[in-house]
Amino acid sequence: MFLLDFGYDKSLEIQRIFNTFYFVVIGLGIGVTILRYIEKLKEIKRSVIIFDVVTILITLNILYAHFLGEEAHKHISFLYNDNWVKFAILLTFIREFSEQNISYKKTLMNPAQLFIMSFFGIILVGTLLLMLPNATYEGLSFLDALFTSTSAVCVTGLIVVDTGSYFTVFGQSVILALIQAGGIGILTVASYFSYFFKGGSSYENQQTLSDMTGANKLGEVFTTFKRILAITFSIEIVASVLIFVSVRKDLFESFFERIFFSVFHSISAFCNAGFSTLSNSIYEEGFRYNYVLQLVLIVAFVLGGLGFPIVVNLLKYIKYFINRKVFYLSGMEETYKPWVLHINSRISLVTTAILTIVGTIAFFIDEYNNTLAEHSGFGKFVTALFGATTPRTAGFNTIDMAELHFSTVMLIFFLMWVGASPASTGGGIKTNTFAIATLNFLSLAKGKTKIEIFRREIAEISVRRAFAAISLSLMVIGTGIILISIFDKDMKLLDIAFECFSAYSTVGLSLGITAALSPLSKFVIIAIMFIGRVSMLTILIALFKKVKQKNYRYPTEEITIN
Repeated sequence: MFLLDFGYDKSLEIQRIFNTFYFVVIGLGIGVTILRYIEKLKEIKRSVIIFDVVTILITLNILYAHFLGEEAHKHISFLYNDNWVKFAILLTFIREFSEQNISYKKTLMNPAQLFIMSFFGIILVGTLLLMLPNATYEGLSFLDALFTSTSAVCVTGLIVVDTGSYFTVFGQSVILALIQAGGIGILTVASYFSYFFKGGSSYENQQTLSDMTGANKLGEVFTTFKRILAITFSIEIVASVLIFVSVRKDLFESFFERIFFSVFHSISAFCNAGFSTLSNSIYEEGFRYNYVLQLVLIVAFVLGGLGFPIVVNLLKYIKYFINRKVFYLSGMEETYKPWVLHINSRISLVTTAILTIVGTIAFFIDEYNNTLAEHSGFGKFVTALFGATTPRTAGFNTIDMAELHFSTVMLIFFLMWVGASPASTGGGIKTNTFAIATLNFLSLAKGKTKIEIFRREIAEISVRRAFAAISLSLMVIGTGIILISIFDKDMKLLDIAFECFSAYSTVGLSLGITAALSPLSKFVIIAIMFIGRVSMLTILIALFKKVKQKNYRYPTEEITIN
């Protein structure tokens, strides 16, 4: 019903039929919720009771305003709108869907296969939604809808049509929902809501979700989900408010358009998607000199690129550090806790800081008299910082990409390839992979047989995964470059390579060839974006059957390398 309602134009009479159906569904939803409490009041958690009470009160107010009319009660006249009725339907759907039993059976699919299929499913649904008549002003082909949906779900940002002018508000809302679902994962949302309302989950479900999230203990799975959702929505809300405050009113036709712009760019930034409702991204007139807006976006996509486990660990360390200082100033001693900041967090934060500092300095020097010439003082620094951080999977641009020096393009190649940190919304080979590879050749140069950092030894399996990620990334990107060079012989090799690196690392930056790609080349980019988001290693794990470890070892032999 929602697809028909939003996706197609209807007469007033048909719209009334839709609204009548909605009211029946809302009434049934309230009735079922009340019956649920009559049957098992003692089993329902307090948090669920609060959610249900608030939801029912909101729904009743919407119905109250709608049935009595816009003029009946002016203090709630803003609720006299069909969109509020649809919002009430959405609340009802969330509540009832969460009551269903979600079962992840390993006999059907292993965690890697489930992870891949969840992304494939969202992409397919997104493609169909973007093809609806009301999603665009001129219609969209299946290939372009598939490309846009894949780019949104894989939080890439490469586009074949202009997001701001080609898609309607409904179409842009679909893209926004796809970005959010792809950023935090649809399984994360569905599983946590089911757990929240039902109060538990099967052992097999927890084991499967634990494998997908990397939780150390089964009991931590839903705590991890809760933190992911809390961090995501908290940062996005704060960023939305700051963006709203930082942009000029006269750049928007209405208050709603300004709010939508703020929410859209907040979610797009934190999820490292790079989608923008502006035709030239942040390089658009009226925005390219808004350095406050650019700093807000930088903070949002850097936090999104750090990864949820690292952000949680960082917040824990900040809390511990503040407590230590407060107790010290009050003359008391707080218990010392070693390794509050885990080695994984330390390596990611140090690598991110080095890449950001070196990248900013290199960008500043390279582009000082080129793309940075139109800026002055503080503006040059912010634009250089933006230019150094956005290639690490964010995808926004505040300069004309076609005017960059060749040396800067090479720098961006490298930053895109490294990408964000593990378990984040970003792509690339990841900062930890790059750090391990660097530490490995430094250890070899020193004659060491093991990698050591921060008084810890890196596990051999981590080293093997790192080099697998590096080799697989080069294979996928290289194959993509070769194929597109065959399909589009007239395009420059530099532009093709840039597009493939950007697609694999889910960055979204382009030298301007995306829309001009042939259909076969677009399919290649779609495949690279998908592989870059789910990772080639995950795909291989999904395809190959796990072998049992044997209780024997062959004699060890050294192979000549150089």
